[in-house]
Amino acid sequence: MSSPLRIMMFCAVGAMAFSHSGCTAVPRNQLSQSQNRARQLYEQNQALAADRQQIHNQAASLAAQQQQLEQELQALRMAKQTDEQLLVSAQSERDKLRSRYTNLLDTTRNATNPLSAESTRQFQDLARRYPNFEFDPQTGVSKFHSDVWFSSGSAEVQKNSQELLTEFSNILNQGDAQDLNILVVGHTDDRRIAKASTKSKHPSNLHLSAHRAINVCDSLASHGLRRERMGIAGYGPYQPLAPNKDNESRQKNRRVEIFVLAPNAPIASLSSGNGIQ
Repeated sequence: MSSPLRIMMFCAVGAMAFSHSGCTAVPRNQLSQSQNRARQLYEQNQALAADRQQIHNQAASLAAQQQQLEQELQALRMAKQTDEQLLVSAQSERDKLRSRYTNLLDTTRNATNPLSAESTRQFQDLARRYPNFEFDPQTGVSKFHSDVWFSSGSAEVQKNSQELLTEFSNILNQGDAQDLNILVVGHTDDRRIAKASTKSKHPSNLHLSAHRAINVCDSLASHGLRRERMGIAGYGPYQPLAPNKDNESRQKNRRVEIFVLAPNAPIASLSSGNGIQ
């Protein structure tokens, strides 16, 4: 039996005893106040018990929520660890690919001209007849000026370049040159792509240089050069011929280079499955 109830019963018994004995030591109004106080204490005790139960329920709910949050946090940590591993792996593969292309270009730049004397003569004649086409007889490297071959911000080869591409393909499809491969490399200046319409097709200069190299390969293929003999690379503004300080130097840096490679050059193995064609 709770304390308030004991107090109420005690008071009631005491009131009866005083009534029978005729004792008038405790006035009736004090007895009534004591009974009311006992009732109030009882009601407060009941309210406190209900509050205690509610707090207990809330604590249990918070504990369950905390456990769920800890489980979700652990899952996020595991997912982050997996993403970091994938990122490291992707960066490693990218670095390997970049190193292979860098080594390939270094090899071709340091190599002697793999073309025969007759093919070299034909390319020199081509350079004399087309002012915007350059040919180095020491290395066999050809250069096309992008300002003539492409509209500003575009990767589409202009129609007035098709005649030169036809003759270029014909030379590589004759005699000993038929065994040679080529690497088409795109370059840009350092000016960022600003037009939204251009950026939607070429997000950066690196994309634009690669897209131009791809389209040159497509044009050469349409003129009879087999695709398995070709590879592409895009260097954007990162291999300038001159500092990008004025329009003249920037014009030099906007170019497409074609490296003629010997049959045993690395591009031969790349084009068989690991390269970009």
